[in-house]
Amino acid sequence: VQLQASGGGFVQAGGSLRLSCAASERIVSINIMGWYRQAPGEQREMVATITAGGNTDYADSVMGRFTVSRDNAKNTMFLQMHSLKPEDKAVYYCNAHEWLGHYEWDYWGQGTQVTVSS
Repeated sequence: VQLQASGGGFVQAGGSLRLSCAASERIVSINIMGWYRQAPGEQREMVATITAGGNTDYADSVMGRFTVSRDNAKNTMFLQMHSLKPEDKAVYYCNAHEWLGHYEWDYWGQGTQVTVSS
């Protein structure tokens, strides 16, 4: 699976952005898809994940501000971000995680930069 992230940009604090992650294949059966971010000098961290059944999970730092969703018909996952803060500045990556028995696969998009000014 190839993933293409887009939608990043520059926004003032309090603003909104919507990230998209387009997959090269059908995503309906992908076990978990998610968004991760990495700020300069920091480790990559989970932002939000969504299962094939639609169950979501969020980092505490974005709870209530970000919403992850997936459109299986368009093979695309989204991250709607509201009330952005300077600390949300990072490169955002989308991920697809699959497993079957003892086997696991991880796919990553190329990342999209989000910059939030104070």
